[in-house]
Amino acid sequence: MAVNERDVELIVKQILNQMGGSGVTGSYSQASYSGASSGTVPKTAHVAVLVEKERFEVKEYPIPEVGDDDILVKVEGCGVCGTDAHEFKRDPFGLIPVALGHEGTGEIVKMGKNVKKDSAGKDLHIGDKVVTCMIFKDDPDITMFDMNKQNVGDADVYGLLPDDDYHLNGWFSDYIFIRGGSTVFNVSDLDLDSRILIEPSAVLVHAVERAKTTGILRFNSRVAVQGCGPIGLLCIAVLRTMGIENITAVDGNPKRLEFAKRLGASHTVNFNDHQGIEALTKAVADSFGGHLADFAFQCTGNPHAHANIYKFIRNGGGLCELGFFVNGGDATINPHFDLCSKEINLVGSWVYTLRDYGTTFDFLKRAKGIGLPITELITHKFALNDINEALKTNLSMQGLKIAVVNK
Repeated sequence: MAVNERDVELIVKQILNQMGGSGVTGSYSQASYSGASSGTVPKTAHVAVLVEKERFEVKEYPIPEVGDDDILVKVEGCGVCGTDAHEFKRDPFGLIPVALGHEGTGEIVKMGKNVKKDSAGKDLHIGDKVVTCMIFKDDPDITMFDMNKQNVGDADVYGLLPDDDYHLNGWFSDYIFIRGGSTVFNVSDLDLDSRILIEPSAVLVHAVERAKTTGILRFNSRVAVQGCGPIGLLCIAVLRTMGIENITAVDGNPKRLEFAKRLGASHTVNFNDHQGIEALTKAVADSFGGHLADFAFQCTGNPHAHANIYKFIRNGGGLCELGFFVNGGDATINPHFDLCSKEINLVGSWVYTLRDYGTTFDFLKRAKGIGLPITELITHKFALNDINEALKTNLSMQGLKIAVVNK
């Protein structure tokens, strides 16, 4: 019978762990796969803990014993999300002290005996590269393999958990402890930078799926994307991989608008070049040959931007609002002129479902396949010890996607 190289490696590690007796104790000593792909796992881990507003401290905690349903992951990198920046600046979720970081990925170094497959049914082994999505609560409507039910807003997420006895709860760390009941996906076929972009990309995959429910989004649709931060830029990339070619990006930053074109926008409009909503609306229409947009995506957290975007859309067109992950304030619209008389088809989008994660893996492969420079979104990389600087760089909008990467 043929035995592949990975099977041999796992068997050898099992035998060595069972014979050595050192560091292999408790429920997983005889029956579970345990070991590390790159040397011995340390007894402690370093975790960036937000101890007060605008200040992380890198703390050292014991690595918990891996139970039958748990996974220990050596963190390779994690993107800095706007949510992390909100928590860093204002603590809107009241989580301090908290280990942040939910756009992370890394390598399995230990796993319990009951862990065999990921949340999509793909085999899991030590050495595999993984990402997490949500932690299931006691909800009978959600099962591990039902990936459609609801978005992640009704579940817990690593990187946004209250501190507890585990401490290794966020991806801004060198190890993270994935507990039984969590979702995990084997993404060993993606490079590190692509893996760091999975979570934010899933937000846009979900938004586009929501937009498609209107029946308006088609190959020949004229689409406006307002806001060219990482979310808006990823929105453009998702639309382009779907085959939509007539995309206008709206933003006030020339460098971001330039990158929007590289990711698939056919036209750009800098709102700083146009005074007043009428002039801005005309510029958007001019980009579409004198027509208003069939569909628009609002990707900023600015209420004024939300109020403006209705003007860019034709009668009977559609709008997906996804810019307000947290409360950004009230927007003023005229329901008659902006919504009712134009019969706008409006959908809201917030984070993603498990099904969107599976779609996202293929999106990232397809984006690279058609030559979109998707991983160039990551413009700055910081070491874990420099995480305060990473968050400040994000807040200052000096780059696009900021990441914390372990050497």
